[in-house]
Amino acid sequence: MITLTIEDRDGSRRPVEIPEDINLSLMDVLKASEHHILATCGGMALCATCHVQVVEGPESYFHPTDTELDLLDTLPDAGPDSRLACQLRIKEDMDGMVFRIRGEA
Repeated sequence: MITLTIEDRDGSRRPVEIPEDINLSLMDVLKASEHHILATCGGMALCATCHVQVVEGPESYFHPTDTELDLLDTLPDAGPDSRLACQLRIKEDMDGMVFRIRGEA
C-alpha cells in the first residue's frame, strides 16, 4: 500500500491508503477519498482547481511541467511547491508524501 497524508484547508491531516498497482492521479484519489477539491475540468489540466502544495516528498515531485506552470501562474497563491493534482500519477515512490489542498473548496 502507498500511504499519503493529505492536509485540508483547515490544517487537519488524514492518511489516505492507495493500492500500489492503481492507475490513478492524485486528483482521482482526493475525490474518491471525499476531500473537497473542485477539479472542474476533470483532470485535463485546464482549470487549476485541483491545486495542491507538495509539503514533503521526493524532490522530483516539486517540479511542475510547462503546462502546469502556465496554469499555476494564473493563481495568486501558487508557489514553487505547487502542483496540479490531476498531473500527479500515483507511484510507489510517493509513499509517505504529504500534500496540502489549496484553492477554493
